[in-house]
Formats: sequence, C-alpha cells, structure tokens
Amino acid sequence: MSTKPATLPSGERTGRRPSAETLGLLVPVLLVAVAIAVPALTGWDVGARSDDRGLAPTHGYWDPKLGPGTLPALAVAVAGWRLAGRAERLPWRTLLLTSYAVGLAWLLSLALVDGPSGLTRVLGNPYEYLETARAITDVPAMLDEFVDRIPYAHPDNWVTHVAGHPPAALLFFVALDRIGLGGDLAAALVVTAVAASVAPAVLVALRALRAERAARRAAPFLVLAPAAVFLAVSADAVFTAVAAWGLAALALGATRTGLPARVGWSVLAGLLLGSCVLLSYGLPLLGLLAVAVLVVARSWLPLPVAAATALMLVLGFAGYGFALWEALPVLRERYWDGIASERPAAYWLWGNLAALTVAAGPAVGAGLTRLRPRLTSVSSEEDRTVRWLAGAAVLTVLAANLSLMSKGEVERIWLPFVPWLLIACALLPGHWRRVALGVQLVTALLVQHLLYTSW
Repeated sequence: MSTKPATLPSGERTGRRPSAETLGLLVPVLLVAVAIAVPALTGWDVGARSDDRGLAPTHGYWDPKLGPGTLPALAVAVAGWRLAGRAERLPWRTLLLTSYAVGLAWLLSLALVDGPSGLTRVLGNPYEYLETARAITDVPAMLDEFVDRIPYAHPDNWVTHVAGHPPAALLFFVALDRIGLGGDLAAALVVTAVAASVAPAVLVALRALRAERAARRAAPFLVLAPAAVFLAVSADAVFTAVAAWGLAALALGATRTGLPARVGWSVLAGLLLGSCVLLSYGLPLLGLLAVAVLVVARSWLPLPVAAATALMLVLGFAGYGFALWEALPVLRERYWDGIASERPAAYWLWGNLAALTVAAGPAVGAGLTRLRPRLTSVSSEEDRTVRWLAGAAVLTVLAANLSLMSKGEVERIWLPFVPWLLIACALLPGHWRRVALGVQLVTALLVQHLLYTSW
C-alpha cells in the first residue's frame, strides 16, 4: 500500500504542516483564550478590576451590545477590506489624507457603538485628567508640588491617572481647558482627531527611510487596527501620536538633504520625543525605536541635536520643580502600594502579552513571523527597514514587560508601541495581507461589541 500523502488536483499535498503565518495568527488567539480561561477556571484573583467583574487580561468586562456606531463601523470595515489594495496605487498625499480620514471614521464609529457616552465616559471619569485640569489655576505652583502629591499618604494626592504620569499629560488638558475645549465632548473630539494622525505619521517615517512600498502595504493595518477601540478618546492616544510624529521627525532629520533642514527636523524630534518622556514614564523606552531609525537611516547626526533638545525640555520642567528622576521612585512606591501589589507577576508577565494582542490584533503574530529573513529569498532594503523597526518595537515591549511597572491595562498603556509592531504585516505576502486584515477587522468589531473596555 502506498504511504505517500494524498495530493490535491493542483498537486499541493494535503498533509503539509501549517505555515508560519498560520501559526502566527493562531498563537496570539490561543494566548488570549488561555489568559481569559485561567482566572475564570481557577478562581485566581489577578486584580484585573477592583469590582470583581474584570475580564482579565483586559481591564474590561463582558458587555455584549449593538449601538449607533455598529452600522457605520461595519461599513468602514467592509469598505476598508475591499479597497485596502488601493493604498499601493494612490498618490502619496492622497494616501496620507485618506489614511487620516478613514482612521478618524474608524475611531469614531467604534466609539459610538457605546452611544454618545462612548466619546465622553473616559475623559469625564474623575480618575482621568479633565476634572483635575479644570481645577488648575496656577501652573508653576502645580509643577512645584507635583512630586509631593504623588504618594497616597499626601492628604491631597493626585487622582490615579494624574499621579501615574508626568505633568505634561495633565498640562495638555489644562491647555484644552484654557482655550475653551475643556468639556468632556470637546476634549474627546480633540483627542480622537489627534489619534487619527498616528497612521499618517508612521507612513511619513517609513517613506523618509526609503520604505514607501512597505508603508503602502502597512497602511491598512495601521489605519484599521483593533487599537482604534482603545485609541479613541484615551489620553494615551495623544502619547501615541506624539511618539509617532517624534520618530517621523527623527527619520526626516536623518535623511533630508541640507544641514538646516536636518537640524530643524532633529530639533523637532527632540521636542516631541522629549515631550513623550514628560507624558509617560514608560516612554523613555522609545529610545530603542529611535536608535533603530538612525541605524536604518545610516546617520547619527540627529542624535546629539535631538538628545540635547529633549534634555533641555526635561531640565526646563525641573527648573519649575518637576524633576523626572525624583518623581519616578516616588511613583514606583505608590504603584507598589496600590494595584501592583494585587496583580501577580506570575500571571501578568504573559497576560500582558495577551492584552497587547487584544489591542494590536492577531495579525501582529503573523507579521512577526516574517522578521527573520527567509533563506530562500533576497531581502530588499525596505524589508530590512521594517524588520529593524518592528524588531525594536518587540524589544521595547519586552523591556516594558520586564520592568513590572505595567501589570495590566497594557492594551492602553502600550499603545505607543503598537503601530511599530503592526508594520511587520507589510512583510506578509499579498494573499496573507488580505486574510490578516480581515482578521484584524473582525477582532476590532468583536472587542468593541462584546466588551466594556473601560477606555
């Protein structure tokens, strides 16, 4: 009897092993399933939510629903999936404008699945920034006392999100309030408009690094990512946009011709990346991505200019009383006095990666399988650029995870790293990109319609 595997009419063997891309899609899904099942089946209290309704590894809980945004979200998803291939043919400026417009529609439609409250409930929460921002009347005094008010022991300690971030995060909302955009809805629309610029920023960075074709292939994944569920009206969306534009400016500073242009872009990169350090304590890790940008560009000229500019910004805040190096150990003490003590590292060291998958989408797994060059193919310069940047994003996530300063809620906290992971999807073959984008869209719709995400 013959033992040869059966073949299809095309000659393809039916008994072959799953491809790396297939496993790359399945492993993240399995990781999320296990991360949900383990606490539910064992009764393990992993501290996902204080009200015991949490659906670990997310900070949300089950809340199946349909809403005003359901049909628009479905329409954007179907149109995006059908027309994604056009990103490779559109004129560049049209691609950037289209990416922004579609991204904004995706963000708003997903948020409105929860009705009008989907746009206002987060920023209107008293543990967020807006309520505190409206009460700030003296900015220099706020900066001078900022570190003192971080500990729980202070009688007038900052609320959770204000205490958990450097003061630039609060100052952003103070500025919105001062110009008349401090209402819940007005601030939410500003934040969402800023969030929609993330995809164009990453596209600009890739093109500056001579990877335009890769940028076009990555565009649908950047615009229609499940991360939109968490980006809309989350303050971390602002951090994500500032980080993306900072790295784009760094790429432009490394590749422009003419010294004035290179210095100008490098100064802007320093201002934006320096602002990131003053927006979130975890964003100094963007240094890994910044180094990857300079390695790919083969230019270190922007480094001293950008670093000096960022340092001046940080020292400027120190001059007003907020010293970053003094604040971080104080925050660490508050963190470990609070929720960190309730969240076991034995769960969150891998549960974090599952939560990240909920925001980034399973397609990231398929894309990351392509980071290692195939021995049978010749890597293009563009592919090497994507591998460097996506690989740096992987290292950034691992470093953030090992710091143990992000036990849970990383579907929001790690948003600034997500776009740089997603660009790995540009390495997928054409047929796989279509499949992977469909998986991403279904993931986003399911997460938004099945979960109350808290963000």
